[in-house]
Amino acid sequence: MKNELYVIDGTDSGKRLDVWLSEKMDLTRSYVQKLIEEGRVRVDEMTVKAGLKLKPGMKISAEIPEPEPLTLKPENIPLDIVFEDEDIIVINKPKDMVVHPAAGNWDGTLVNALLAHCRDSLSDINGVIRPGIIHRIDKDTSGLLVVAKNNSAHLNLSEQMKKHNIQRTYEAIVDGIVKEDEGKINAPIGRHPVHRKKMAVVHNGKPAITHFTTIQRLRGYTHLRLRLETGRTHQIRVHMSAMGHPVTGDTVYGKACPVMDTKGQVLHARFLKLTHPRTGEEMVFEAPLPEYFKKLLELLS
Repeated sequence: MKNELYVIDGTDSGKRLDVWLSEKMDLTRSYVQKLIEEGRVRVDEMTVKAGLKLKPGMKISAEIPEPEPLTLKPENIPLDIVFEDEDIIVINKPKDMVVHPAAGNWDGTLVNALLAHCRDSLSDINGVIRPGIIHRIDKDTSGLLVVAKNNSAHLNLSEQMKKHNIQRTYEAIVDGIVKEDEGKINAPIGRHPVHRKKMAVVHNGKPAITHFTTIQRLRGYTHLRLRLETGRTHQIRVHMSAMGHPVTGDTVYGKACPVMDTKGQVLHARFLKLTHPRTGEEMVFEAPLPEYFKKLLELLS
């Protein structure tokens, strides 16, 4: 256990506790928020909330637990590696693969495969369950995501993600004919008020913005390109459903595809643009449309 003690001076007055502490300790903001929720961060010997505004003279103590030893099982699962070096690895995730272990999915995940491929070369900032994971895509969504192989890369990429400097562009087939050639959906997303496992557009949700461009209008469907400006849980699926054009095959926010068995939503993370955390080089990656996606396009053309 590592213990840190700080005293706030006038230059930091007015800053949020979680933002200030993440910068001070070189930790991700989400990890600092977790420490605060667990009561490991105290201000003037009292537990507080992450959004507390700092004042001069406040004494902040923080307990940083030692990283837990990895107990997940490495599994020799083939990976579609788009790019890899000593800092990052970009994966084209297949449909039907969970990104990291959770209740009911402790093996067969992308993390299990990464542990076998990268061995000890994964950042430990997100703890045992999510080593190296910067962002996620849903089990039944295919396509690109970047993984950090060390803590320095993880912090850099997390900062890029927070500032919306990592550009994630998807392609989807959605139900119905989208009339607009392009547009922006600006609708806050939060937990569904009744179905707690679902997300929804709610007035008190977190800001969420999705940009879309129509690629092709099909027979009763539309092929779209969608760029995330924010990254809320199920954002594209929720936004398209709220727009009246749910992602085809999405049985949570829409309905199953009657044309063929898509095994979930027809949604693919096609492009990923980021700045390399060590070299500063701007990098753009592309994952071709998977076969099931192309087959459905043919059937609907």
